[in-house]
Amino acid sequence: MEPLLGVKIGCLFALLVLTLICGLIPICFKWFQLDAATGRHRRVLSLLGCTSAGVFLGAGFMHMTADALEGIESEIQKFMMQNRTKREGSVSDDADSAQMEYPYGELIISLGFFFVFLLESLVLQCYPGAAEGVTVQEEWDGAHVLGLHSHGPLPSPSKGPLRALVLLLSLSFHSVFEGLAVGLQPTVAATVQLCLAVLAHKGLIVFGVGLRLVQIGSGSRWATLSILSLALMSPLGLGLGLAVTQGDSKGGRGLTQAVLEGVAAGTFLYVTFLEILPRELAGPEAPLAKWGCVAAGFAFMAIIALWA
Repeated sequence: MEPLLGVKIGCLFALLVLTLICGLIPICFKWFQLDAATGRHRRVLSLLGCTSAGVFLGAGFMHMTADALEGIESEIQKFMMQNRTKREGSVSDDADSAQMEYPYGELIISLGFFFVFLLESLVLQCYPGAAEGVTVQEEWDGAHVLGLHSHGPLPSPSKGPLRALVLLLSLSFHSVFEGLAVGLQPTVAATVQLCLAVLAHKGLIVFGVGLRLVQIGSGSRWATLSILSLALMSPLGLGLGLAVTQGDSKGGRGLTQAVLEGVAAGTFLYVTFLEILPRELAGPEAPLAKWGCVAAGFAFMAIIALWA
């Protein structure tokens, strides 16, 4: 077996095992169940949820969005260059420059955001009770347990399964592309470096997913299957990277991959801003501590982005 192939197979198993372990920890241990927590235990879980929210925020901006923008810009530049050589100057350079400067990446990410927005709106229009879940009474009760006073009702983000499903799908897309990038690395050193960077942030992200599934009241069987399917995505992408020719982007494969990752980034940002952050910041207790936890999670992902 070639050393590079052996390293990539090792990375495949490392991604699978780490994802399973980190994702199943909140599901298998009752300590992470917010409904049964009171007092200091509840406050610690709340701050842990805020840290995971910061991790999601950092993953959305520093990894998914950054990767999508870079990939879309690169592929569009290739497409423009190919068209320019075919036209041989029939269109002015000013027109090409204007097309190059248009924010295509931001547009595609925004389309992903609005796609999920439209999907959820259609579901709510057709089935008004589809996204309803337990109200924010739990957070209200928790505030009284902690001895805090509130001056009004807290916001009540949806706890239905739709946003959890969108979160899993967007992360699955991103995980496939991460694994694909590892599988396409040309050297052992580059493979190990990228794999370590992926492992460093993927563990926290999947832990946050498991914690999110527990907090929205998902059944243990469904949550376990969700983590298992998410864990298989990076190895799947790595396997695809081993199967395809390195750097082969003919037939629009590279542009298709970049567009899909941009849409996934937009859907991930939608769930982060409209589900995860509002829920974690809804309670009135310890606002500065919550801010610090969100900032700490984001800072960790920003540091990891130096190597990812």
